[in-house]
Amino acid sequence: MVDNLQYTLPLSTCLIRIAIFWWKKEAIIPVVNMIAEDWIKVKSAQDRSVMIKRARSARLIITFSYCIMGTGAFYLIALPFFGISIRDTNNITDPGRLLPLQTYYIYDVTNSPQYELTYISQSINIIMSMVSYSGIDNFIGLLVFHICGQLEILNNRLSSFDKCVNSHEIKNCIIKHKSLLRAINVIEDTYNVILLILFVYFAILFAFYGFRIPTLLDEETDTSFSQLICFIFTVINIFTHMCLHCALGEILVAQCNKIYYAAYSNKWYSMNPKVTHNLLLLMIRGSIPVYLTAGKMFPLTMATFCSLIKTSVGYISVLHTMKS
Repeated sequence: MVDNLQYTLPLSTCLIRIAIFWWKKEAIIPVVNMIAEDWIKVKSAQDRSVMIKRARSARLIITFSYCIMGTGAFYLIALPFFGISIRDTNNITDPGRLLPLQTYYIYDVTNSPQYELTYISQSINIIMSMVSYSGIDNFIGLLVFHICGQLEILNNRLSSFDKCVNSHEIKNCIIKHKSLLRAINVIEDTYNVILLILFVYFAILFAFYGFRIPTLLDEETDTSFSQLICFIFTVINIFTHMCLHCALGEILVAQCNKIYYAAYSNKWYSMNPKVTHNLLLLMIRGSIPVYLTAGKMFPLTMATFCSLIKTSVGYISVLHTMKS
């Protein structure tokens, strides 16, 4: 069952992600245009340094994510070619010759060139699925890191204000803050269903993988080294993706909260009343918590991630109790 789930769940969720992302593409385009404008317009050396730092962080995470996915794709595609099975159990539908994806075929895949064509088509499908799966996840990381960079720049501007600041500068900060919050709302609206699916998918697989670990380590179980390596990479992959999403949400929440404290830390009591009024509007809006959510139900934070791990471990305990 776990063997089937670890293939069907990612492929199913990948198709759903692509459909949702395609449906929401018109809403995402203004956010992408905003990012392009932020890089094009003139900025100080400090602002550019902040943006480059955030962009490098996003690139590092994206590179790591694709490396993990690429390694998984290599094991999934290459090992069956050399006759090494990465499945623990065989289905009655398995043909005599190994293929990356085992399913029911309406034709005989054991003969040439059907076998080679099927192998190539499945390999292409796996690569495209992994690129789509990881690409959509990495895109939210790119968006969030850029917005966090802009919030950090805004935070620096607010922190540097003195009592001689004019209302025009405050208004520019308010306009920028509103545009960033609007972009966050677009990201939340686009990704909340995707993240909910990811939460459910992670909880199911993590619970079953936890149940499977003692079986793999059992001396009576004939588990090959290739199966163990593939299992480890799969666990690392889903764990890393889920953790990164929650970490992104945590970083975004922390950066949004800094805007409120930066506005409050100014000497607003000695400023022009009109400036103080504008600053108060920024503080009121900044005091409202900003979250990325999973299905508009769970805030995407590290606390939520820990709760998810705790719940999954509880399911593992129940499964082991039922087994014994």
